[in-house]
Amino acid sequence: MHKLLKIYGVITSIGMIIVLMQGALVTKTGSGEGCGATWPLCFGEVIPTSPAIETIIEYSHRIVSGMLGLMVIILAIWAWRKLGHLRETKLLSILAVFFIVFQGLLGAGAVVFGQSSAILALHFGISAISLATVVLLTVLAFEDGKVQIPAPRVSSRFRTFVFFIITYTYAVIYTGAYVKHTNATLACGGFPLCNGYLFPGFAGPIGAHFLHRLAGISVFIIITVLLIVVLRHYRHETTVFWASILAFLLVTGQFISGVAVIYTQAALGNAMLHALLISLLFTTLSYLTMILTRKPL
Repeated sequence: MHKLLKIYGVITSIGMIIVLMQGALVTKTGSGEGCGATWPLCFGEVIPTSPAIETIIEYSHRIVSGMLGLMVIILAIWAWRKLGHLRETKLLSILAVFFIVFQGLLGAGAVVFGQSSAILALHFGISAISLATVVLLTVLAFEDGKVQIPAPRVSSRFRTFVFFIITYTYAVIYTGAYVKHTNATLACGGFPLCNGYLFPGFAGPIGAHFLHRLAGISVFIIITVLLIVVLRHYRHETTVFWASILAFLLVTGQFISGVAVIYTQAALGNAMLHALLISLLFTTLSYLTMILTRKPL
């Protein structure tokens, strides 16, 4: 059932990951002004002549983002038509279109008008939400027609805990993006100490980095607690069990890659892996949140 929709959803999901990685590459390489202050053209040209590497990075990101924006809109309409009978479909379709358009407008606005570091950080946060909505729509295509779909029986306290985790994780995504856009990635030398201090304060770039470091550590602790709770009380709920395992593996990788960013002087590969893992973690938590809002049969 829905074979073409499934294939299209998978391709669009992979495309969204590519766009997200391109965005991280633009930020990491400082290529945000690679096309000057012109949009959608690059220095007023459809195909820039003798482009610098920053121009190639920025313009390719624009082209791929535009293509994926159209693909996401098509996916949302397609899912609405074929999966509209499912409870989550219409809301996810609306969110997918809204956030992909909002993401594009933020990007265009940053180029033409310039934006503060806070707004630029929001751009990455919106990318994470866009990825999650596309993946969840694809998941619904795979679920439709099955005799039984995941609808775990959990306590209201556990459900609230998961809602808190995804909200807090999104806040951590924002702090990480803010660190990048304020060039504070290497403001704290060493780990676990920051420039030799246990508590360097929260002022300036060092404060932004240190706050994100504390937030990242706390996410690791919270998701570890989530896994422990699941192992003790909800091991029999297969989807909750495996989603929690995946979330723990992703947050562990996120923690390790974050430390590696510091000790490798923010090497490109580590920095991009760091961005990828947090986005996949947010998507995993989004799936867990979705199934926990369903009424058990």
